[in-house]
Order: sequence, then C-alpha cells, then structure tokens
Amino acid sequence: MSFYQLKREQFIPADLDTVWDFMSSPKNLKQITPKHMGFDITSDNGDEKMYQGMIISYVVKPMLNIPTTWVTEITHVKDKLYFVDEQRIGPYKLWHHQHILIPQNNGVLMKDIVTYQPPFGFLGNIANTLFIRNKLNQIFKYRFKAVEERFY
Repeated sequence: MSFYQLKREQFIPADLDTVWDFMSSPKNLKQITPKHMGFDITSDNGDEKMYQGMIISYVVKPMLNIPTTWVTEITHVKDKLYFVDEQRIGPYKLWHHQHILIPQNNGVLMKDIVTYQPPFGFLGNIANTLFIRNKLNQIFKYRFKAVEERFY
C-alpha cells in the first residue's frame, strides 16, 4: 500500500492575521473549492474559529457527481502558524493535510502538505496514477487561483 504526497506553496501579499482568519475559518472552504465538486459543509460549525478537536462534516461530489460524506478532524492548531486536518470518514484510506503559514516580508508564504492513501490497495494505487493525483492537482490549482483572486 502506497502513500502519496502533494506539496504546494503560495505567496499571499497580505498580513498574517488576515490570511490566518481566512484560511482557518471552515466557512471559507467553499470559496476555495471548485464549484463542480458540490462542496457543502453539513456540520453546524461553519462560523466557528478552528480549534483542536473540531469535527467538520461535508458533502462533496468528487467523481461522477455522486455525493460523498467527508468528515475531518482538526488535530493540531498553532495559532497563526499551522493547522492540520485529518479525514475520519471519507473517500481516502488516509488523508492528513498540513496548512502552514510563514510570515515573510510583505506577505505570507502558505504551504500545503497533503499525505494521502487511496482506498482499495493495489486498485487504489492504479486509480491514483490514472486520475486521483490529477484530480487533486486540479483542486489545488483552483484553490491557488481562488486565493489569488481573494488577496491580490
């Protein structure tokens, strides 16, 4: 069973407080997720600030417009530095997503490190090669553009 990693970096020309407030708020997830994925938060915590132990549930349509329940837990939070979400229920066997913010001159460097394992063992590895990796790259490309539009 293979694990895969997706790493992305983006410079955001805004102050750390502004970037943190946006990125650490569950209600903003929909704004940075492609519309065709039908992303909706189903838990009643969209207006809350993220905290360690927070459970967030969503409905998302990652493939063939089929609704999928996805539940994540915020497992680590270091205010204005990073937070980690881990899948508890969803399409992956493992999903661990680190969101890291690094203050820099005139802005913030945002790093994402996603470690994931597709389901179904060997078949999941084939699916990753054929389409999962590409789909994740498309989602993060959309996110990059959405963040650019928000902060530039």
